[in-house]
Amino acid sequence: MKYKPGRNLFEEFAKMRESLIFQYKKGDLNKKEYVRQSHDLLIHFEATPFNNVDSFDKAVFNYHYYNTMAKYTRMKAEELRKSGKHPDLYRHYIERKDHYYRLKDRMTWKAVSLLDFQNVEAYHIKVRSNFLKENLFEIVFRQHPTVVFHSRGQWLQSRLEKEGIFDHRIKRSVIESYVNEKY
Repeated sequence: MKYKPGRNLFEEFAKMRESLIFQYKKGDLNKKEYVRQSHDLLIHFEATPFNNVDSFDKAVFNYHYYNTMAKYTRMKAEELRKSGKHPDLYRHYIERKDHYYRLKDRMTWKAVSLLDFQNVEAYHIKVRSNFLKENLFEIVFRQHPTVVFHSRGQWLQSRLEKEGIFDHRIKRSVIESYVNEKY
């Protein structure tokens, strides 16, 4: 985020993001509106990911940044696909989406590593989507109950298994309604 003397933009951003989450949970925003407004919030704050990720909070911020950018880019790609126009731009958006998801998974690994793999649990979640079934997993941080990550990354799952924090039972997501809502 762009530095402004006397202001804690990181804190301001977190409060506004919490407000969007509250509006979503309350039903004032659907998932598509939530993704769009989360993207607009990043633009408003001129947010960019941290280059030096040396704390859990920075890893969480970067995760949310990449996740928001991936979901927004996916949404734009889907709009283009449905219109049947601009196939080259559609492919470009898909490549960008995949890139953001890869970076998001790297931030997940960084966050887990920064906590030295303590008080972290990962498991596959119950989903309605056939595409995501037995493919999407959730990472929860027991000491940070509001922080919930998701991934489909096989490399990430393998590394979490090696660290002994991946439970192979399928569980209900802690944010089940969000995970199962289409956008």
